[in-house]
Amino acid sequence: MSARPRGDRKTPPLKTAASSGPTTAGKEARPRSVESEPSKVGKRGTVVIPAALRRRYGIKEGAMVIAEGREEGVLIRPAVIPPVEVYAPERKAQFLLSTAVDREDYEDAVRAVRAMGLDPAQIPHYKPPGV
Repeated sequence: MSARPRGDRKTPPLKTAASSGPTTAGKEARPRSVESEPSKVGKRGTVVIPAALRRRYGIKEGAMVIAEGREEGVLIRPAVIPPVEVYAPERKAQFLLSTAVDREDYEDAVRAVRAMGLDPAQIPHYKPPGV
């Protein structure tokens, strides 16, 4: 038995170029490609996405991303969030008036439009039959 210096831990043998690559906990590590670059996890779990990948996938400062748990790790991808449509008061009034189904419903819509501070006669809309 050969003597090792104190504090020297037994380390696994290094893989050579002829071997299949480094392993982690018995699993084969994937070869690094243009698509993957190492990044460090900072305080509060922040991760810096390398600039080349941000440019390639259009991830700008303040952009939303989705962190998705996968069997092989965490996938971070750009989030697709549809814009919220904002309607002007006149458009809301047109919708209220045009979707009335009978006289009573139409009268309720007229009251609601007036409560919005608009004149129903000035809003282009369809009236229900019999109104």
